[in-house]
Amino acid sequence: MSIETYRHNHVVVVKMVRPEKRNALNGAMTAGIDAAMNDLEDNPELWCGILTGTESVFSAGADLAEGPGEPTERGGIVGLINRKRSKPLIAAVEGMALGGGVELILCCDLVIASSTAVFGLPEVKRGLMPDFGGAFRISRFLPINIARELLITGNNLTAERAERLGFVNAVVEPGKALSSALALADKICENAPLAVREALSIFNTEVNGDESESWKRSDDAHARLLRTEDLKEGLGAFYERRSPKWTGR
Repeated sequence: MSIETYRHNHVVVVKMVRPEKRNALNGAMTAGIDAAMNDLEDNPELWCGILTGTESVFSAGADLAEGPGEPTERGGIVGLINRKRSKPLIAAVEGMALGGGVELILCCDLVIASSTAVFGLPEVKRGLMPDFGGAFRISRFLPINIARELLITGNNLTAERAERLGFVNAVVEPGKALSSALALADKICENAPLAVREALSIFNTEVNGDESESWKRSDDAHARLLRTEDLKEGLGAFYERRSPKWTGR
């Protein structure tokens, strides 16, 4: 199983468990995340969700060899990226969250991170760009120039810097991200669940707006990159563990 779930009172914990591939997102992960998020949305006894990885890694992003599988009917890419949610979702992050891993976090409402956590969008180092919505969503979560920095350098944010910039709600000791997220979820569940959902819906609609044009621009740009020689070079360099030699073609 690449996705494990368990209940804690009114909370469901959704855990990505593919440590041998650094929780890279493939078709099985997509199917598991989709099923878990459908259950969160449909089960009246579930009021809040937590998305987490293993003790050493959240997710290194899309599996470059297998791909993330087909988008799902309700969740879209990776079963979550295009989902319309009504219930709070918390990311509990230990270790690296890169590429698609960050783009999953951008779908969450709150973020608890271990001091070991790092966040990055390294796609430009492979001849790609973030195509799970990260190229436009990241600007809602970080100051403009910091968001640009992540997009065009591929540099990572430490947990401490991410908290200072408001991307992370709290930084906790290594190994404590999930337990701290559970405590936060319990605090949320002390409140009236319908009131929480209505408030969150109004807030998220205001923040996210209509993304249809943003998705079209992102998809068109990604399609152009898929035809470049630099993409082939970037992926080849990655698998051969060498520095790429870019040509700009």
